[in-house]
Amino acid sequence: MSREMDKPLISLHLVDSDTSLAKVPDEAPKVGILGSGDFARSLATRLVSSGFRVVVGSRNPKRTAGLFPSAAQVTFQEEAVRSPEIIFVAVFREHYSSLCGLSDQLAGKILVDVSNPTEQEHLQHRESNAEYLASLFPTCTVVKAFNVISAWTLQAGPRDGNRQVPICSDQPEAKRAVSEMAIAMGFMPVDMGSLASAREMEAMPLRLLPAWKVPTLLALGLFICFYAYNFVRDVLQPYVQESKNKFFKLPVSVVNTTLPCVAYVLLSLVYLPGVLAATLQLRRGTKYHRFPDWLDHWLQHRKQIGLLSFFCAALHALYSFCLPLRRSHRYDLVNLAVKQVLANKSHLWVEEEVWRMEIYLSLGVLALGTLSLLAVTSLPSIANSLNWREFSFVQYVATSSGGNTGSGSGNPEFQSQDPHLPALYHQTSALRSRSFCGSLVSVSAPYGHREDLSWTC
Repeated sequence: MSREMDKPLISLHLVDSDTSLAKVPDEAPKVGILGSGDFARSLATRLVSSGFRVVVGSRNPKRTAGLFPSAAQVTFQEEAVRSPEIIFVAVFREHYSSLCGLSDQLAGKILVDVSNPTEQEHLQHRESNAEYLASLFPTCTVVKAFNVISAWTLQAGPRDGNRQVPICSDQPEAKRAVSEMAIAMGFMPVDMGSLASAREMEAMPLRLLPAWKVPTLLALGLFICFYAYNFVRDVLQPYVQESKNKFFKLPVSVVNTTLPCVAYVLLSLVYLPGVLAATLQLRRGTKYHRFPDWLDHWLQHRKQIGLLSFFCAALHALYSFCLPLRRSHRYDLVNLAVKQVLANKSHLWVEEEVWRMEIYLSLGVLALGTLSLLAVTSLPSIANSLNWREFSFVQYVATSSGGNTGSGSGNPEFQSQDPHLPALYHQTSALRSRSFCGSLVSVSAPYGHREDLSWTC
């Protein structure tokens, strides 16, 4: 069992698959790594492939040498820290004290802390791992970086993960040196300020979708409210007043009726803060005053709210396709056929209902397509490939087509005639916001990045 635990998580054939890792020019800059874990192996692989000479310090170099690229030199820790000016510390916090014997060799060098605490350790310690490392080595310059990058991202390359690398340190020269190294490795450095920001950086990997918490709770609250209303209207009221058992509608029919309601309310909440922001700026006569905190947070959550709206609309489309597959729907068709025979009717065709169904389904598909276009262009990978004019054009076309497709949604008379009607056409009324899109972009654009404005025309 101990041998299995010693095996690396990163497969060895990935390390040797690139022939460029076999040899590095002698004039290449030298970088040191203290540690021999999975992250250290992936880091060594990325550094070697980026043209750096790598020296790895290990307590047992003979055992770990085969785990690193052949171009990397694996030796004892004392030898690994002699010549490099930049040294990555890829060990756990509890092992920092074991490096104190290297204080004399590390004096004046740049130490890059890549460690991350567990959630319990983060709450237990007031100072960050980087600050603790700096207190152990006062003669060194400590830089916090690469802690938000996974070993797999380093192994496979930045194209398969987030390219941003937050960096913080008290010495601007050290930050600049590590930033240049990050750029050479294919990443994009982000200056986070002094080393006091290290605790905030170490909390980043511990967060689980922090920007989605409020929008998700909002969508869940709306779903519960609309579901309760539809339950009372479509299930409980017929049962109490007419003694009709329609509880079979709870899993599919009531959910399908609730989803479009949640979708178009969420979509309206995407555009509403932009209108409020534009009105507030026009009232103040300037765009350089900060928004109130509640409006600022609302504006920052627009993308998540819009994507949740698209998610509800897509679920509604899937549920609508499942409606004819239900056993209850088949029984309704059989009962309708029996009633038609008993009434001696050979042809049942209501032209108005047929046309309404065709139009509503067509508008629903167009609305879902428009919402899909808005959702796709809100993704950073798509939005970053467009310039501002192209991005604005896509948003304008999407919102204009959505505004021109809605008509006659929410007809209670028609809904009572066909309770199984898909409600995708409700999306069209929520997309009628073209009238303020042009002025809204010009007013709100200076306050955020393009991806933050993607749901605001």
